[in-house]
Amino acid sequence: MVEVRRRVECFHPGRRRFEPRREPVAYYLVTREASADTLAQAIRGHWAIENSLHHVLDVSLGEDASRIRRNPGVFAQLRHFALNLLRHNGHTNIRAALYDNAIDLERVLNYQGIKH
Repeated sequence: MVEVRRRVECFHPGRRRFEPRREPVAYYLVTREASADTLAQAIRGHWAIENSLHHVLDVSLGEDASRIRRNPGVFAQLRHFALNLLRHNGHTNIRAALYDNAIDLERVLNYQGIKH
């Protein structure tokens, strides 16, 4: 078993500075021996998926706030498609890209991967 303690700082807008935040200790079950560097790399790789996909889907595309109850999987696929299309066309700031595209639909139609 691996015990991971994190030092996390979150931006506090009222005070305009980063402040430490308490995080619970995380435990990972390991089935083979490995160095601390190898384990750290594996754990960071796991969280890279969370940060690059699930967090973006939730924060920028509002997945967790969705109130769709009929065929929610269809809309989940549409959100994934939109995210993949934006990333394929070089966007790294998804929220800004969504805003820009909402203003100019012609831009979306000219993306690589869209044929009209």
